[in-house]
Amino acid sequence: MVDVSVLMPCYNEMSSIYGNILETVKTLKRNPKKSFELIVIDDGSSDKTFDEMQRAALTSNNVKVLRMERNNGKGGAIRQGFREAEGKYICFLDGDLDIHPRLIKLYIEYLEREKADAVVGSKRHELSVVKYPTHRKILSASYSYIIKMLFNMPVKDTQVGIKLFKREVLEDILPRVLGKKYAFDIEILANVHRKGYKIIEAPVEITLNLESSDVDISAFTRMFIDTCAIFYRTNILHYYDEDSEKIDKKYRSFMTATRIPYTILRKYGERPGVTPQSPSNRDSTEGKDPV
Repeated sequence: MVDVSVLMPCYNEMSSIYGNILETVKTLKRNPKKSFELIVIDDGSSDKTFDEMQRAALTSNNVKVLRMERNNGKGGAIRQGFREAEGKYICFLDGDLDIHPRLIKLYIEYLEREKADAVVGSKRHELSVVKYPTHRKILSASYSYIIKMLFNMPVKDTQVGIKLFKREVLEDILPRVLGKKYAFDIEILANVHRKGYKIIEAPVEITLNLESSDVDISAFTRMFIDTCAIFYRTNILHYYDEDSEKIDKKYRSFMTATRIPYTILRKYGERPGVTPQSPSNRDSTEGKDPV
């Protein structure tokens, strides 16, 4: 077992993933007190991302590379990486490296000092350095308010691409998580909080590329609907509280009586135990988080 496993999902990052892997390894080696492994997961890229990952893996024994046969979204990639992870701590780090891996050392210090179970990067932390267009700040703050109202989490920002967890937390939470893209982070954190684990926030440094600063309304709409689906599963179906056989029976009987919620969940959410197969329903790690 190693001290920390860094899970790095990526999608169509052919031009940058080689350098990002080397930079991450170099940064993690600066903290000799903590052993590490870097697990890079290609989420069904259509370019030569995996070739570049393999080339980078040849430079370090600390690097493992995995390839998804088809695009499954960030959630699917993280699950696959977690199956191979050996770390006492598990870190999620986006493959585009918009957030530098030097923060991993800081997050481990936060987690150990505060005796927390999870550390979440937050753009709204008082020590964060964030260069962000005003309209994105407004959107992010509005969405944070929605999350607070729905789940009452002690977290102001759920969507930053770096998070650190104790291994046992994810072993407890991940098996019942259904989200695959943006709502994946919300679903994990809502259940971490619901089960009584301690979550704290930590600062980040982010400079948003102006070319990617436009708001993707369709992505935001999908994210909002997926978030409502998580609330629905939590507070109406009680999906996260019961065993699979009971919840599937309750799901079928409830959906028979209520056609509108069923339509919403069938189109935008995820039915427990069912993975959508049609290309139109496949999520990806491509693109920036809308908030």
